[in-house]
Amino acid sequence: MEKQTAAIAGGGLVGSMLALYMARAGYNVEVFERRPDMRTTQGYQGRSINLALSDRGWLSLKELGLEERIREIALPMHGRMLHQPDGAVTFQPYGKGEQAIYSVSRSAINMALMDAAEAHPSVTFHFEHRCEAVQFDQRQVRFSGPDGSTQTRNPNLLFGADGAFSATRLSKQLGSDFFQYQQYYIDCGYKELHIPAGPNGTFLLDPNALHIWPRGKFMMIALPNPGGDFTCTLFFPFEGPRGFNTLTTPEVVKPFFEEHFADAVPLMPTFLEDFFRNPTSSLVTVKCFPWVYQDWFGLIGDAAHAIVPFFGQGMNCGFEDCRVLNGLVAEHNHNWSAIMPAYEDLRKPDGDAIADLAIQNFEEMSNRVADPRFLLQKKIEAWFHDRHPDAWIPAYTQVAFSPQIRYSEALANGRRQEAIMQEVLALPGIEHDWQTETVERLMQSRIES
Repeated sequence: MEKQTAAIAGGGLVGSMLALYMARAGYNVEVFERRPDMRTTQGYQGRSINLALSDRGWLSLKELGLEERIREIALPMHGRMLHQPDGAVTFQPYGKGEQAIYSVSRSAINMALMDAAEAHPSVTFHFEHRCEAVQFDQRQVRFSGPDGSTQTRNPNLLFGADGAFSATRLSKQLGSDFFQYQQYYIDCGYKELHIPAGPNGTFLLDPNALHIWPRGKFMMIALPNPGGDFTCTLFFPFEGPRGFNTLTTPEVVKPFFEEHFADAVPLMPTFLEDFFRNPTSSLVTVKCFPWVYQDWFGLIGDAAHAIVPFFGQGMNCGFEDCRVLNGLVAEHNHNWSAIMPAYEDLRKPDGDAIADLAIQNFEEMSNRVADPRFLLQKKIEAWFHDRHPDAWIPAYTQVAFSPQIRYSEALANGRRQEAIMQEVLALPGIEHDWQTETVERLMQSRIES
């Protein structure tokens, strides 16, 4: 019996992982990627902002046998290292014990996934091939190649893994009267900067932390790389008295950095060159519905649910999409009339939830992490969690370290716990007397009610 075919638009992180899952499930897979092959292109220019790999992503990589390969290029970050304007540095652990999220280069993990997928005999990549149109009634997709020629495919399955500005999704939008689409830009862009390695590849900052310079309406972060350097990202409003529109000359940028990132500037010898050479990119949230069309087409990854990076879950959520879909293939024995709607029912609420959680975490990272009241809240939550680990799981732990908890459940749980904590923080003298039976009983009663 001839193998069924699957075409995937997009050879990024999710498209490459999905290709390997589908090939292992018995399909012949073609991946069409609009960019050149980053493994062979000199000076490849793609987004290189570092990513945070957490338990949901690791679970998918482990299923595919890629865990050890990726650990070779990943560095554990056990918490946030906060750099205050006065030079003070404090550490906030992400979880307990050895729990950590992992810094990994976007391009490095993408290339590793491409290598793994392409090594499977049922996977073929076509680079510099752009999706031009999808004819849903004919179950046909057309791609244009680097020489202007077109290729038409009639695959048994088509997946749109082509990112936040998905061409496959656009074809669905234009071809349907009932497609719901929401696109939301926050008033904040990002620009990549760099802290080089020290002598002999040494780290100039703690390599086992995600470094944050929280400054209210803006912030800078730094994630470690295996070579001893750090990838830095400045998140900053586009407009306003403190916006990218005002940082237009070296004479303005230099004193701005010296004022707000005084401890980082000596570590960033090329920050001015990086600032003016690297592009300023936008941050978008995308929600849409439906994700699927009959038993033939499905959106996955950012094409279905683009989110801002402030919970470090974009890649992890996309990898989880692939794992959940693969589980449904086995559960429904390749019956795509059952698989597609089940996939949508499971993942749509979770995609929306992590989008909302990511927006919330921007406020936390840029502003609240420096607030003494917020720090007290985290101490109380950690204390209560130690005493009642099954009754109270911190919101960050639910998202980053508890893949058995759905994003939608984590959002609902987090909102409920936040309401309880606001009541606790309103208690007279709480800043001094929080490790008390009174606080414990109050929190227990609110959880049980």
